[in-house]
Amino acid sequence: MSGFDLSAILGNPEYAAMLLHGIEMTFIIYAGSWSLAMALALLLLGIRLSPFRFGDPLVAAYVSYHRNVPTLVQLMLWYFGIFTLMPNGVATWLASHNAEAIFAVIGLGLCQAAYFSEDLRSGVRSVGPGQMEAARALGHGYVSAMRFVIMPQGVRNALPPLINHSVSLFKNSSLAVVIGASELTHAVKEIENLSFRTFEIYLIGTVLYLVFSLVIMSIGAYLSMRADPARSARA
Repeated sequence: MSGFDLSAILGNPEYAAMLLHGIEMTFIIYAGSWSLAMALALLLLGIRLSPFRFGDPLVAAYVSYHRNVPTLVQLMLWYFGIFTLMPNGVATWLASHNAEAIFAVIGLGLCQAAYFSEDLRSGVRSVGPGQMEAARALGHGYVSAMRFVIMPQGVRNALPPLINHSVSLFKNSSLAVVIGASELTHAVKEIENLSFRTFEIYLIGTVLYLVFSLVIMSIGAYLSMRADPARSARA
């Protein structure tokens, strides 16, 4: 098929509906995996900051595994490995409730938690020790000092790497195509197979990923500015 014609894709109701569904599923996977990753990252951080050191080696092993094994391999392990070992009742329920998206959320969320936890830990460690001493002098207990003094500063310091890894997580959501999740990349491939408009549909997919990534970065930049009183005053 010759000639460049974006309207052949965008003007086709069936293809447009497939793209919209792919975008919707991409953001469902992204939001679910981001929420799981952040919740688990806070738990891992709490274990590392606790006075009990027995959890440190376990957290370090968790982080090492997820940072050194490719995300694609982890997704395939979950879907093609762990999924097949589940009891029939559980597997049947998952299969009837979009198992591909569920395992994409689990795989991406568990992997990204390792990065988020290290970002948060670095942010907390960058807070000067005098802050804890000052909080304790004002009558705060350890938990209260962490909650109201250390963590707010640590999260603020960790925002730049957290934003970068949030964008990476959004882009990595495209890896869910290998386990059959019907996200944006899956929709692009399906439309390419139906329309034979390879350049047009991959161009559209590229632009969509670029736009959404820039939006996430812009939101992150806004949050960083709001969290930094000095930058907010200059703005």
